[in-house]
Formats: sequence, C-alpha cells, structure tokens
Amino acid sequence: MKIDLSGKLALVTGGSRGIGRAIAIALADAGADTLINYQSADDAAHEVICELQKRNVRAKAYKADVADEAQAEAMLAAIKEEFGTVDILVNNAAINRDRSFLKMTRQMWDEVLGVNLNGPFNVTHALLPGMVEKNWGRVINIASMNGQTGNFGQANYAVTKGGLIAFTFTLAREFARRGVTVNAVSPGYTVTDMTRGIPQAVADQIKCQIPVGRMGEPEEIASAVVFVASPQASYITGQVIGVNGGMYM
Repeated sequence: MKIDLSGKLALVTGGSRGIGRAIAIALADAGADTLINYQSADDAAHEVICELQKRNVRAKAYKADVADEAQAEAMLAAIKEEFGTVDILVNNAAINRDRSFLKMTRQMWDEVLGVNLNGPFNVTHALLPGMVEKNWGRVINIASMNGQTGNFGQANYAVTKGGLIAFTFTLAREFARRGVTVNAVSPGYTVTDMTRGIPQAVADQIKCQIPVGRMGEPEEIASAVVFVASPQASYITGQVIGVNGGMYM
C-alpha cells in the first residue's frame, strides 16, 4: 500500500531528534510538506531540514517552547502566514524528569505537565479550526506505553501520557463529524537518546520482557504515524496504536 500525502502540510513538534525526527522524515517521504518545531537543538534541527529538503518537499524549522502560550502562538501565526493551514499535526514534543514520587519536586511535576500536556493544548487548540474549515485533518498524539501501565519513577511522565490518551479520545468524539481524525500512537521502549542512557544490564532485563526480544526503532513508530495520517486511515479515530513489541497488550 503506497501512502501519498502530497499536497498536505504537516507539523511535528519536538521534531529535531529521536522519534520526532523519524516521523518528520517519514512524512516527507510520503510527500507531505513538513515543518518541525524544536526548543533548543539548533544543529539537529538544521540537519533534519536538510534531510527533508532532499525529499523535494517544503520544509522549515521553528524554534519555540510549545508549553509557553505566547511562543506557541507566535510560531503558529508565522506558519499560517507562510504556509497556510496545517493538515497533519503530530504532538510529539515531550520531556521527562524522573524521580520516585516522594523525591519528586513540584518543579519537576510542573515542567513535565507543561510541555507534555499544555504544549499539545496550545498547538492543537490553535490548529483545529483550520482543519475543521477544510473538513479534513489529522491530529496524532505521541503517547507512551508508560501512560497505559505506569512506571516506577515516572509519575509525572505517566500522568501526562495517560492524559494525552484521554485527550485523544475526547477530541476524536468532538471532531469525528468534522472531517478530523484524532489518534494516539503509543511507543514502548524505543532506541533514542533517552534509552541509550540506560545501563546495559537494565537494558538487557527490559529486552527480556519484550516478546519480540528487542527495543523498537524510531522509524517503526514513524510508520504507524504515517499510516494514521493517510487517507487510507479515514475510518480510524479515537484509537491508541501500540508500537511496543508486544510488551503491553
């Protein structure tokens, strides 16, 4: 099945590294003009844009903290002025501040909720009206298996990813008849900068718990995103698509 997203405009938040980078490249491979948002990694963002431009699509990077309402609004206004309406939104930007709950500070809690929940609110709230007006849109929230199962030392992170799943369900119901589908892609353990820092002995224990026997690759998450972004997925909404090697069923 060939997926063709030519003529669509996509925005990937947190698109300079890891899963976000892979998603941006996969969308461009499918023909979508692809914009990325990032907060601090200038060199990485530039490298991603170079990769996207090799696919002969329009591409640009926007530096902004999506948790900051003013910064998000300024970024989205600039996008609208230069590119028009975003058709495909991937809410991928996220941070973690891991600590067992009794050692977790209020600052760690607030920072994670700010980026992981307020960020999707800020961006989605601004872009949905344009999708509704066109009677076509895709909102894809990058959740996490830990938002479905919980995880030691990640009360803040798990809460945000579980909240993002509930956000997905609600928006799917509200916008299903307006031509907009809303789904979540929920990765399990994936090879990124975050998991590369896991001690080898711990990583080996994790792999033993994954039925397929390995961690996922960012490109495998990206494939799921591209599918739910496609016209072929027009009857799929309000779903959580687990890409976790069978670790959570």
